[in-house]
Amino acid sequence: MRGMNFEGFSDAYDESARLCILRCLAEQGDYRLTDSMLDDLMSDRYAINRGRGYVRTQLAWLEQSAGAVRLIRSSEPVVIAVLTEAGADHVLMRSVLPGIKRPSAGGR
Repeated sequence: MRGMNFEGFSDAYDESARLCILRCLAEQGDYRLTDSMLDDLMSDRYAINRGRGYVRTQLAWLEQSAGAVRLIRSSEPVVIAVLTEAGADHVLMRSVLPGIKRPSAGGR
């Protein structure tokens, strides 16, 4: 595939996945989901089929680098993600968190 440039694709994919995670959490009445539930929603709604390990990696990034989620590691192997105010503000387009795709006005 001469001439095609995939540089930056992984970063863009991760940024999109992070936005999808925040959207899934924002839709919940208590703003929380387990990593397993997030993995299922990501696959069903957004065709992101990378597995729980990938979801956990993105959740860790969202917690440590953006403060968009808080993780509760209550019992192995379950991780619960809770949307923070910063994460909600990003989804609602009140602020922008670097490293997470900006939501569009159309909702996708």
